[in-house]
Amino acid sequence: MWGSGTLEKGREGKELGKNKDETAIKIQAWWRGTLVRRTLLHAALCAWIIQCWWRVAHMRLLDRRRRTVLQLYTRREWAVVKLQAMVRMWRVRRRYLRARAAARLIQIRWRNCLTRGLMRGRYQITASGLAMDMQVLIA
Repeated sequence: MWGSGTLEKGREGKELGKNKDETAIKIQAWWRGTLVRRTLLHAALCAWIIQCWWRVAHMRLLDRRRRTVLQLYTRREWAVVKLQAMVRMWRVRRRYLRARAAARLIQIRWRNCLTRGLMRGRYQITASGLAMDMQVLIA
């Protein structure tokens, strides 16, 4: 009797110890799983924060590039317009100076002809040149 009671207590103790070990293993597994899930969640949140920051930074970078390209395009267009205006002004001024020189020449010749004799004629200044019809009568 004595032997069988201790044997049963020994089995119960082993089963109880086995149950405690299994329970401890289950608790440890649950805790490790919780730590892993917490670490993964933390890593996912960090990755999400970095992605959000990168999207904003990338949009700023693209906006800055777009603005730089637009400013460069505007500068080029302004330079072209300015150059065209300067060429047009130069051409108009050159035409004006030619017409003024022609008018001075006509005035000088007219005054010379008036002092020497009689001169009849007419002239017309056009954009392409000078059309003249003159008769000179020397007395």
